[in-house]
Amino acid sequence: MSSPNKITKIEVFRVPPRWLFVRVETESGIVGWGEGTLEGHTEAIEGAYKDLTERFIGWDAEQIQDIWQHAYRSRFYRGGPVLMSALSGLDIALWDIKGKRYGVPIWQLLGGKVRDRVKVYVWVGGDKPADVLDGAAERRAQGFTAVKMNATDAVDWIDSPSLLQDTISRVRDVKTLGLDVGIDFHGRLHKGMTKQLAKALEPLKPLFIEEPLLPTQPEEIADLARMVSTPIALGERLYSRHDFRPYLERRAIDIAQPDVAHCGGISELHRLASYTETYDVALAPHCPLGPIALAACMQVDLSAPNFFIQEMSLQMHYNEGADLLTYLVDPTVFTVKNGYVEALDGPGLGIEINEELVREAASKHISEKAWRNAVWKGEDGGLREW
Repeated sequence: MSSPNKITKIEVFRVPPRWLFVRVETESGIVGWGEGTLEGHTEAIEGAYKDLTERFIGWDAEQIQDIWQHAYRSRFYRGGPVLMSALSGLDIALWDIKGKRYGVPIWQLLGGKVRDRVKVYVWVGGDKPADVLDGAAERRAQGFTAVKMNATDAVDWIDSPSLLQDTISRVRDVKTLGLDVGIDFHGRLHKGMTKQLAKALEPLKPLFIEEPLLPTQPEEIADLARMVSTPIALGERLYSRHDFRPYLERRAIDIAQPDVAHCGGISELHRLASYTETYDVALAPHCPLGPIALAACMQVDLSAPNFFIQEMSLQMHYNEGADLLTYLVDPTVFTVKNGYVEALDGPGLGIEINEELVREAASKHISEKAWRNAVWKGEDGGLREW
C-alpha cells in the first residue's frame, strides 16, 4: 500500500489565448498539471478554484476518486459548467501526479492501451467560415486526413434557404481534396433550418454533424437522428454521465463529444467512454483547448475501445497570443503523421509544461480582459446564437 502524498499547493494560471492551467504540488515534490478552461467564464472558474484550494489542501493526492466525489457531492449544489470545469482541472492534475509517482502513463493506470496511436482532426475556416479550401489544403499538407468547419454564420430562427447553399458548396469543395469533413452546426440553427441543412448535406457524406441543435433539445435531436443517416455528434455542453443519459436513452447521437476540461476530468471522461460504449456510441472528445486538455483526452482515447477521433486546436482561429504547442518543452509529442498522433509514453500526462513560460505569460495576462465569445445580432437587432 502506497504512503499518503498530501497536496500542499494548488495554483491557477490564466494564459493566452483563453486557457486556465492548474498546477498541483504534493509534499513529495511531485507536480501535476491540469486544465480547467471554460471559454468565456474564466473569472468564475478562478473563483471556484479558491474554494477547491481551501477544501483539498492537505488531502492525499493518491485518493483521486475520493477527492472527485467530495468535490462533486459534498455540497448541496453540484454539476454545471463552472463547478465541473474547475473539478476537471484538479482531477487531471491528480492523475498526472499519480502517473509520475509510479513512472507510467495515465493510460496504464486506466487498464492499458487498446491502440498505438490516436486519429485526429483540426479546424479550417473560422467563426464565420471562409477560405476553407485553402485552409484544408494546408491541413492536408500538415498530415491531417480530416478537418472540421463551422456550418454557417449567424442564422435567424427561420431564414432563407439560400443561406445554406454556401455550406453545401464548401463541404463539396473540401471533399475534392480527399479529406473527411465534420460540420459543426454549433447550436446556431433552430429546428426548421437544421432539418433542411442536414438533409441537403446527407448526399455529401460528411464525417459527422455536430450540435445540430442546442443541447436543450434531446427529443428534437432524436427526431433528426431518425431523419438522416449522417452520424450526429454532441457533448461539449454536457457535463456528466447524467447529462448524456437522455441522449443515449433516446438513441439521439452516434458520437459523444465530452470535453475533458468541462465534464469532470479524466475520471468522468473514462466513465463516459464505457457508458457510451454500452449504447454503441463512438467517443470523440471535444478539445479546442490547450496541450494539457489534449494530453488528458489522449490518455482516455488510447484506452477506450469505442474511441473514434480526437479534436486538436493546432493553429485554430481562437489561438491568438499562443498556440497548442507554445507551452510545451517538447512540441514533437503532438506530431501528426497520416492523420494520427502517436501514443504519449511519458509518465503521467506524457507532456512537459514549460513552467517558466506559463508563469511569465500569466503574470502579463492576468491584467488583461479575459476572453469572451462574440455576441451576434441579426439585421432586426435580435440576438442570434453564436
